[in-house]
Amino acid sequence: MFKFIFRAIALLIAVIVAIPAYALFVTWNSAHNPSLRTTADVIVIPGAAQLDGTPGEVLQARLDEAVRLFRAGVAPLVITVGSGAPGDRTTEADSGRKWLINNGVPRRAVIALPEGRDTLTQTKLYVKEMRERKLKSVVIATDPFHCQRAMTMARDLGADPFCAPVPDGPNSLSGSTNRYLIREAGAYLAYITLGRRGIHLSDHLG
Repeated sequence: MFKFIFRAIALLIAVIVAIPAYALFVTWNSAHNPSLRTTADVIVIPGAAQLDGTPGEVLQARLDEAVRLFRAGVAPLVITVGSGAPGDRTTEADSGRKWLINNGVPRRAVIALPEGRDTLTQTKLYVKEMRERKLKSVVIATDPFHCQRAMTMARDLGADPFCAPVPDGPNSLSGSTNRYLIREAGAYLAYITLGRRGIHLSDHLG
């Protein structure tokens, strides 16, 4: 009897350790071994902080990567997504769109979806837009450690996602810390265990 209890406890401990370890591994692996895509239907830029219409450092890095992809001919359309914080005069999506147009991306090639303060809401919005336009494949320009979660959500909603991790900025591999890796692994784990049931977790943490 005691041997059975001991084995059950050992198995429980193994599971408790293995699941977070898995989330850490897939998050790290997606950041260091991104899926490559030379052509896609659309480039998406998830929202990040902006200040009175000026992209913050994280959003700026994502915009820079999106411009690089657009100029390389990866996709003919760019979607910016993200709402504003309470009291903001503009949104993450609109500030991103304005910056893209001011930096050479044709106005007709940029769509802003100014809603969503979390990755799941934003993903639902742009996948809906893609579906209405009969688009399937998407390259997500985002932080390396955000890739796994962002792609998983898009795939769950029926898109064909790839990730273009930003090479520079505070959330690039050289700029981010283990704390960000752990946070993103935790958010990914929360999504695959709870988020698929409709629970939304904010990405705008203090």
